[in-house]
This record gives sequence, C-alpha cells and structure tokens, in this order.
Amino acid sequence: MVLTEAQGLIRQRDEIEKHADHILGQHPDYIRLRQIPGIGPINALTILAEAGDVRRFKHHRQFLKFCGLDLATYQSGQFRGQSKLSKFGNARLRRTFWMAGQIAIRQRENAFRDKYERYIARDRNDPHLKRKALSAIAAKMARVTHAVIKSGAD
Repeated sequence: MVLTEAQGLIRQRDEIEKHADHILGQHPDYIRLRQIPGIGPINALTILAEAGDVRRFKHHRQFLKFCGLDLATYQSGQFRGQSKLSKFGNARLRRTFWMAGQIAIRQRENAFRDKYERYIARDRNDPHLKRKALSAIAAKMARVTHAVIKSGAD
C-alpha cells in the first residue's frame, strides 16, 4: 500500500516536471538555470517562484541574505560566538539550493564537486565537515544563480 502511494507520488512529480518544462521552456532565466549542475526543472521552477526577479538584488550578498545563506555571528559584550548560517531568509530557497548542491556534488566533474572535495579533504569521514561543505556548496550555488541570471550569460 505504501509502495503504491510512493509510485503515485513519483508519477505526479514527473507530470509536474513535464508541465513546468513545457510552460517555462522558452523563459530565458529558466533555460540558464537548467544549465547549472544540480538544478533540474522543479528546482528551477522553485527558484524562479520563490526569488521572483533575481535582478532586483544589486549584489550577490543581498541574494544570499534573502535565501538565508549568509553567515551571522552571535555576540554580546566581550563574547563572540561562532559564525553560522543566519537562516533568517527564505527556507524554501535554502532547501532548494541545498538539494541542488547534493545533486551537483554527486556528478562527475564540475566546480561544485571540486570545491566540496577540497573542503572535506582534511577528514572525509567527519559528518560535521561534510555538512559545512554542503552549506558552502549551497551558498556557491546561490551566488552562481545570481550571477547567471543577472549577467544574462550562459
């Protein structure tokens, strides 16, 4: 029963993918987003829907802050804590870039995988280091998305 329900959900997801690809297939931003490793039809649709017009952000740091992928240091008086993701931005965008980053690092050769490999080279078995590396990849994916859409270049 659970397996049948899962198969039905997979069919629905595939239909949504086809429909999104059909509707947005000629949109220039959608086409550029699809060229980024790890970003498929659903991720591209989510980015366009949640971020709106990315060109409104003058600098990539503004877009990172909107996504909640900027670093924040919690401090009070003489105390200065560690820098962590602020998570004050759009959770759906953050999740989309996180998932796209996971897909990108599994592909054979791209800049995202290279950065991930360099980041975890110290200790390949440390889950904390892998999570930090994936956060860095998600932020890089957001920066690349901003640059590709804003510049209009492939």
